[in-house]
Amino acid sequence: MHIFQFLGFSVAALALASISVAQGPQAGPLKVHRLTPSIYWVEGGIGNCGFIIGEQGVILIDTTVSPEGGKELLANVAKITPKPVTTIILTHGDMDHIGGLAAFPTGLTIIAQENNKKNMEAAVAAGRRMVSADHLPNRAVTKNREAVEIEGVKLELLHWAPAHTAGDLVVYLPESKIVFAGDIFCMDQFRALIHREQKGSSEGWVTSAKGVIALNADRFVVGHGDVQTKESLQKRISEAETEWGKIKELVARGMSLQQIQAAVGDPPPDQSKPVPGGPRFTPFSEVVYQELTEKNP
Repeated sequence: MHIFQFLGFSVAALALASISVAQGPQAGPLKVHRLTPSIYWVEGGIGNCGFIIGEQGVILIDTTVSPEGGKELLANVAKITPKPVTTIILTHGDMDHIGGLAAFPTGLTIIAQENNKKNMEAAVAAGRRMVSADHLPNRAVTKNREAVEIEGVKLELLHWAPAHTAGDLVVYLPESKIVFAGDIFCMDQFRALIHREQKGSSEGWVTSAKGVIALNADRFVVGHGDVQTKESLQKRISEAETEWGKIKELVARGMSLQQIQAAVGDPPPDQSKPVPGGPRFTPFSEVVYQELTEKNP
């Protein structure tokens, strides 16, 4: 199997730079893991999420894939603390991370990167009710780096460039040295998913991934899969940069996509077919080729 498989979603756009629906494995029961006495990583529901217990309330990071998952997430939080959820931070707009919003009461603070907020609003305005109008983000992150304090917890909200989507948002807890990276990093066999229909970018992914590991952190909660170390993520990034540079060189020499894929060994045979029960994942080589040939027709 190729050591660095870099993949992107091929799904229909839902509105403008759209919100995509994850059509993968069925959601399983949630598993809550304690990272610190106040910070928790929640595994399951297809994608990972998390929560932070603050002074008066709880901050959620993503909401799982469905209203049922959102209810389960709320029940798990209630087992640990009687404090109410007051804030939700969305790492991006895929349904496996925002689908649980409907389970939460209205009137909460819902934070998203400005591109994600616009995309979700556009989807609702177009009648594509991925979330209801009263569960749309009501606070936008407009800077590349915003230091905030919510419920007495110091956070940094970060966005470097379009990567997985145009609206990725990373949550960094500097005092605990913990990062919630969303789908900028995914499970090992999928390394990264780039939604070109949501204006994601392989070049922006490298920039964003480098930004993530430059943070003074030692635990990284990724969008799918186990908590990662800086070393494991650095390896992925180095391999991605090498492959990206090789593809750029081959594009400049006028090679076709098929020739480039043969030269870099991407996709490997077991990754070239659709995932059972899900959409076809676009190989990294194809994503980079499309981006570079669009820039240099």
